[in-house]
Amino acid sequence: MAAMLKRISIVREQRVKIRRLKVKSRAGNTTKIHLAVDGYGLPVEFEITGGEINDCSAAPELIARLPDAKAIVADKGYDSECIREQITKKGARAVIPRKRNSLKGNADMD
Repeated sequence: MAAMLKRISIVREQRVKIRRLKVKSRAGNTTKIHLAVDGYGLPVEFEITGGEINDCSAAPELIARLPDAKAIVADKGYDSECIREQITKKGARAVIPRKRNSLKGNADMD
């Protein structure tokens, strides 16, 4: 975390992270909160969906509402080509690790 904050202060870039929080009940997942935070961890946007909704289905609307950023960081749940294209069209770099079964590797990530 300290290295990330140091990089942000040197490069002066705004990074936006998308985090998925699951609210569980005894019956299983009932709600997901898709939360976008800035480089300092402060909330920027959020979207609440049902627990059965795929992360890739909820992401396009959330990404469209995000402020301009140089990079958007997300977890493997958001790994899809349409999301990567949307982020690139927005003028940002998609920093999303590929899923294990992906034909493309993670060679571009450090």
